[in-house]
Amino acid sequence: MISKHLSLAALLGAVAITNPAASQGPQATVPAQTQPAATGYGTWGFDTAGMDRSVKPGDDWFRFVNGTWAANTQIPADRSSYGAFAVLRDLSEQRLRALISGYSPADAAHPDRMKAAILYAGFMDTAMAERLDAQPLTQRLAPIKAAKSKEDIARLMGGSLGGFGASFFAPGVNDDAKQPDRYALYLRQSGLGLGDRDLYLDAKFAPQVERYRHYVAQLLTLAGWPDADAAANGVVAMETKLANAHWTRAQSRNRDKTYNPTTIAELNTQAQGFPWATFFQAAGIAATDRAIVAQNTAFPGIARVFAETDLATLKAWEAFRTADDIAPLLSKRFVDAQFDFRSKFLNGQPEQRERWKRAVAFTENGVGEGIGRDYVALYFPPESKTKMDQLVGNLRVALAGRIRNLAWMGPQTKDQALAKLQGFTVKIGYPEKWRDYGALEVKQGDLVGNAERAQRFEWDYRRRRIGIPVDKAEWGMTPQTVNAYYNSVKNEIVFPAAILQPPFFDPKADDAINYGGIGGVIGHEISHGFDDQGRKSDGRGILRDWWTAEDATKFEAQATRLDGQYEAYSFDGLPGIHINGRASMGENIGDLGGVLISLDAYHTALGGKPAPVVDGFTGDQRFFLGWGQVWRTLFRNEALRQQLVSDPHSPGQIRAVNPLRNVDAWYAAWKIDPTQKQYLAPADRVRIW
Repeated sequence: MISKHLSLAALLGAVAITNPAASQGPQATVPAQTQPAATGYGTWGFDTAGMDRSVKPGDDWFRFVNGTWAANTQIPADRSSYGAFAVLRDLSEQRLRALISGYSPADAAHPDRMKAAILYAGFMDTAMAERLDAQPLTQRLAPIKAAKSKEDIARLMGGSLGGFGASFFAPGVNDDAKQPDRYALYLRQSGLGLGDRDLYLDAKFAPQVERYRHYVAQLLTLAGWPDADAAANGVVAMETKLANAHWTRAQSRNRDKTYNPTTIAELNTQAQGFPWATFFQAAGIAATDRAIVAQNTAFPGIARVFAETDLATLKAWEAFRTADDIAPLLSKRFVDAQFDFRSKFLNGQPEQRERWKRAVAFTENGVGEGIGRDYVALYFPPESKTKMDQLVGNLRVALAGRIRNLAWMGPQTKDQALAKLQGFTVKIGYPEKWRDYGALEVKQGDLVGNAERAQRFEWDYRRRRIGIPVDKAEWGMTPQTVNAYYNSVKNEIVFPAAILQPPFFDPKADDAINYGGIGGVIGHEISHGFDDQGRKSDGRGILRDWWTAEDATKFEAQATRLDGQYEAYSFDGLPGIHINGRASMGENIGDLGGVLISLDAYHTALGGKPAPVVDGFTGDQRFFLGWGQVWRTLFRNEALRQQLVSDPHSPGQIRAVNPLRNVDAWYAAWKIDPTQKQYLAPADRVRIW
């Protein structure tokens, strides 16, 4: 079940300073199980067999590094894309299944394990799901059907924060960007079942909108809603009006524009037509008089849509969104309906993921860190932590050197940037303080109820923090998550244990590969502290303008040039669809900075000694191969379309090459000249870090 309120996934972290096994206490003893082994990459950390040496590196870098792998790899039928990240996610998934399968629902001595076992078993009980069929949904649709006024709808929207359903506005509790030691209530635009406004408003996505209309009608029919076809027409027409009111993705990234402290009284005046007091009361946040509104100029239009839409359509919309929310937990006819639209049609995924894989994800959503304790005890060796600490230290030195030597940045901004770098916190592997799931109630044989209680548990946990001091030790990802993040308000970078594996990182691999892989990823996250939005927070995490006007202008000019490079790419089978350079700017800047910083750090790690030649590849060549290998990715066309429309990250095949086109050392390492297709003249290369 996906949380509807603002997640803290990119806003939390903790320094891990103890041996994981030693920190577990009695939970360090893990149930017996089969432990899938990680797959290595070649003899020195790189898959040379995956290369295509028939092409020149500067003609098609992605194919040169990954061409044979791409030609010989099929995207699994239960995935819409596949690559290095997916390989590690599969591995993490298998390990979690083995762990959870060893847990007992009667293990009262280990309550987190017990709860995980109950959650997993409940999801795997398909017989129960079929017997209940629509009953759990019918129960939760009853108050929607009984709604007599728009006030009742606002009450249902607020209540959806702790259960199923949706709202036009998405509350969340995050660190206050201008008072980073305190939690604050944030409000963002919401309400679009297709996700992004462009899918509704751009004519080339008309087939997606029409198929969505069919899906709305299908779910409402399955739910027993009257006049489902007509109701679906009204729902999609209403969401289209919401889309017109919404900010674009690029606008919604601008942290200067999205920090708008507002009182409830001001909301009643500025966004008239929506019962704010009722909504806040139902969400359990009525005691809060202050909210930080993100897309503030969109709120009046969204509230107007609510006020002008007839009650029957609002009820149908809430019924559909509740059914869509709960569908994965119901009988096969509901599960299949949602899969056919959201996975198969929108993302091109031919087959549903096996039930156990979905059960693992469901269980993680409920007690993720409870499982994570056991995961790190088994799969995160101390030597990985030690080597990562050394690597990160070299990256810090490298970025400090780059800042000092920047020709375009003035001394005043440099001093502030160096102070910010000095204040970076780095979290590696796992948290030092684990989440307490004691208040989460789970019941055997109650899958839907457990999902609802997990949602309520999570929302209560967040909302009760409004106005209190920030927990600096909290993580926003579990250790078994294959990902990483930078948090601008905490000024920290976080790297869960699960990403610290081949091809990203291997303690036994060649240093050049590790620096090109995980080093580039760490450098990417560090660079987020200085990208077009992360740079707006200072070393203490406070959102403020600490750049001189001249330096900011120079930075923005280079960032705009980088936008142009990414927007110039086209994709076979997707005419007229391109990377949105403004929406992906932060990630693209992060990639460029990550490569440059990590390459310098690799040179530092050599300690003044020449890099060895391995299999005929120089050190710098191996570094760039390591970077290209971690971005090996294959997409189904539908999934690539979704990525380009709604994801801030550029596709992997572009991330593998475009940053390098701006790196002089890449040209030198591979002797790339103007005759090769991906060559950029020195004057056209973007110089930021």
